[in-house]
Amino acid sequence: MNDPRPATSPLSLNPVLEGQGAYPLLRLEERRQELKERGEDLFDFGTGDPREPTDGKIRDALAEGVPEVSQYPTAKGKPELREAFSGWMERRHNVTLDPNTEVLPATGSKEAIFHAPLAFLHHSHTRRGVAYGTPGYPVYERGTLFAGGEALPVELKRGGGFLLRPEDVDPERTRIFWINYPHNPTGAAASYEYLEEVAEFCSEHDILLFSDECYNDIYSGKPPPSILEVTKERTLALCSLSKRSGMTGYRSAMMAGDPEIISALTKLRPSIGVAIQSFVQDASIAAWNDDEHAAERRRIFGEKRALFTEFFQQVGLDFLPTDASFYLWVTVPETFSSDDEAYALRLMEEGIIVAPGRSFGPGGEGYVRVALVPGLEECRRAISRWEAVVR
Repeated sequence: MNDPRPATSPLSLNPVLEGQGAYPLLRLEERRQELKERGEDLFDFGTGDPREPTDGKIRDALAEGVPEVSQYPTAKGKPELREAFSGWMERRHNVTLDPNTEVLPATGSKEAIFHAPLAFLHHSHTRRGVAYGTPGYPVYERGTLFAGGEALPVELKRGGGFLLRPEDVDPERTRIFWINYPHNPTGAAASYEYLEEVAEFCSEHDILLFSDECYNDIYSGKPPPSILEVTKERTLALCSLSKRSGMTGYRSAMMAGDPEIISALTKLRPSIGVAIQSFVQDASIAAWNDDEHAAERRRIFGEKRALFTEFFQQVGLDFLPTDASFYLWVTVPETFSSDDEAYALRLMEEGIIVAPGRSFGPGGEGYVRVALVPGLEECRRAISRWEAVVR
């Protein structure tokens, strides 16, 4: 019997979503699943999700903050949260913020990065370009495109310290200039002088300067500076508790800077519905008010970084030296024809999972990213297996 109903047409998608395509490294994911199903030991240095326990004071604050009656949180968050973050910014960066006009919470930096362009870009604007570095975090591009902006990627070079240089950015097309230091995926750090240079360029050309500072409290040497140490004018900094405090699953970040920018985002965000839950705010207050747990996490990441640095130097693997973030950017050996996907597959046969550089965009080819997330003992075991590949 024939079905009388008309044929269903293909589901129409937003062209930006459709254009993202499928997972680009399907072979790696398929092989990973095979090894996992076989029960093989896997050392996952691929995803930046640290394994160290979240500090007890933070967990206690979360549990104690669960209310008997649940009510909607506000986009502006609790005054105590904005004050706690402002206190940290004063201690860490010697920057004074008005918690009422210059600070706004977010449910993790990823959503804040994605949504921020919505307040400042529109397809009808003459100048709607967003400059960002590649290899880099893909959300800068995706947030731009969904907001109707024009993506202006700039390929970063090792010879230039993986810094996004103002001379490589077209001021006639650029509305937003994204920087991210310490840098994901390379671990490169920026100097105060570099931040001054970028701030001056953006001020001269009336460009909004957005700074992703999610890793600026993970370091072993000199503390990385914040763009807010240089300027607040037409500037927004994004800081996160994910790495600093081991709160990746809590989804808690802060935006700070120019009061006009904060005002625009405050107007935008209730429409999106991304206010932080009240109990997560309580945990965040505890985290921003305490520096001891962050120092202990820095010590642990420093030990892991030292382990791999010594190993790479001993076996002659080229990498980008850094004492910031918890990433190491490793050059693929010539014996693998600089093929980062092939090298990642070979390491996976030893149970070592790394991220191929090409997954972070143009300029990442020929590198792999090592995220220092497994525990110290797991790092030692992984190094012994990696040594077999090298030798």
